[in-house]
Amino acid sequence: MIRMYSEEELLALSGIQHMAFCPRQWALIHIECVWAENVRTIEGKLMHVKSDNPFIQESRGSVIVARSVPLVSYRIGLYGVADVVEFNRVNSSDEGVALKGFDGVWTPHPVEYKRGKPKPDERDIVQLCAQAICLEEMYGIRLENGSLYYGETRHRELIEFKDDIREKVEELSHKMHQLFAEGRTPGSKYSKHCKLCSLVGLCMPKLSERKTTTKQYIRKALYEDDCTK
Repeated sequence: MIRMYSEEELLALSGIQHMAFCPRQWALIHIECVWAENVRTIEGKLMHVKSDNPFIQESRGSVIVARSVPLVSYRIGLYGVADVVEFNRVNSSDEGVALKGFDGVWTPHPVEYKRGKPKPDERDIVQLCAQAICLEEMYGIRLENGSLYYGETRHRELIEFKDDIREKVEELSHKMHQLFAEGRTPGSKYSKHCKLCSLVGLCMPKLSERKTTTKQYIRKALYEDDCTK
């Protein structure tokens, strides 16, 4: 495996869902460090509280459930934490890995918890696939699928990691690194999906066609306000 990125160059894996939704949203959060919470982000955190309990493992017969599993890939330059990774016992050593303290060989299966219901786009899927790519690099195996669990529908959906999804992950991660290296926040045009964004009040998409960052806009507004006093 060729390392494309160093430890210092790694970016947050969770950001790939932001990039898939809107490159400007990703840059506002990860470059300009602007953040706002709405009902969706708060409910999402509550979903993760239920799954995030570090260092706890459960053994359920032929399945080991590990929570808050650290992830890293130096090839796509991402790091993060998986909500849950289920290790399923398999018969062939070619399909699995050995786990300390457990007999046999096991295949990891990432499970990502989400609020709401399945989305019409691929942002949840690319995040899950990015987790799988990290696990593949860490364990030296190939994973065929993972699962998304949605809190609103209480439904678990099996996701196949097809080549087009893997290519999308690599494309998005490359774009993340490119924007981060340039320190650049893309402009945006207002669309209906902006209403679903927790940053819409800070992003000001109707104004962002002007090539300025949100911080520059706020500083300009404050300066003009001071001048009128």
